[in-house]
Amino acid sequence: MATFAAQIKRELAGLQTNQCCMKAELAALIRINGTLSLTNRGFGFELQTENASTSRRIYSLIKGLYEREIEILVRKKMKLQKNNVYILRVPDREREILNDLQLLTDAGFGVTLNPELVAKDCCKGAYLRGAYLASGSVNDPKRSNYHLEVYVANEEHAQQLATLSNHFHLNAKVTARKKGFIMYIKEAEKIADFIGLIGATTSLFEFEDIRITRDMRNSVNRVMNCEFANVQKSLNAAEEQIHNIHVVYEYIGREMISDKLQLAADYRIQNPDLTLGDLAELLASDGYPVSKSGLNHRFRKLAELAKPYIVE
Repeated sequence: MATFAAQIKRELAGLQTNQCCMKAELAALIRINGTLSLTNRGFGFELQTENASTSRRIYSLIKGLYEREIEILVRKKMKLQKNNVYILRVPDREREILNDLQLLTDAGFGVTLNPELVAKDCCKGAYLRGAYLASGSVNDPKRSNYHLEVYVANEEHAQQLATLSNHFHLNAKVTARKKGFIMYIKEAEKIADFIGLIGATTSLFEFEDIRITRDMRNSVNRVMNCEFANVQKSLNAAEEQIHNIHVVYEYIGREMISDKLQLAADYRIQNPDLTLGDLAELLASDGYPVSKSGLNHRFRKLAELAKPYIVE
């Protein structure tokens, strides 16, 4: 069963966009998943990914923009997971593609993102879409803490991704990871905004449904926990009050305290499960009006009377 992160990539693989956005998206994919290599014609480049949806997207972008033939190789990883690795190569005129996307420098792939490539907001979102397709992941919103990240090899690129994200107020941050850096987003609402920004509308609706359900369940749990704590607090208070009453009756005598204290004591012993407010209402309904604070004052007086006789 596909993960939620893979589901987003599968949805993005079939997205229809305009040409400027296609270039921005492809540029991100090449910068993250691409490598330069020497060939008998000088040099070439290839892209590697373990995600089938991402490989299909790369293929469709290169075909749609440049009408080039693309070689696709599939290899099986020999590590524990044994995932397929998809390798895509353009056998000719590679330099034209890289120059058109403004990715090539004398030292290889450029580190600085050309602002012309992401001048429009739609192209900023497209570049982030390419970055997510290349190396992005998001936790399953049903089971985990909210977390979305994109892994890249160098810090400058991670900072560029964060800057693009924060243009849309996504509160993205950057931190180091083993052999690289990640741009990440933690807040559920911001992750939802990111998913919508890169064009995964169906996944966005699912994410929001899950988030709303989780938030509602958490709110109910908080209310129930609060109510349980209040009930427990009331029961503990009533237990202490009854203990004080028994001490007063044993060491001082019931007939030695005032009628008001006797009344409060008798009603408390007869109704150990009632809260202070409910006990005050019961007294009032029986013709003995007293406020909650007034009743509390009587129990404090009983506690003071009992204190000298209670061994700590």
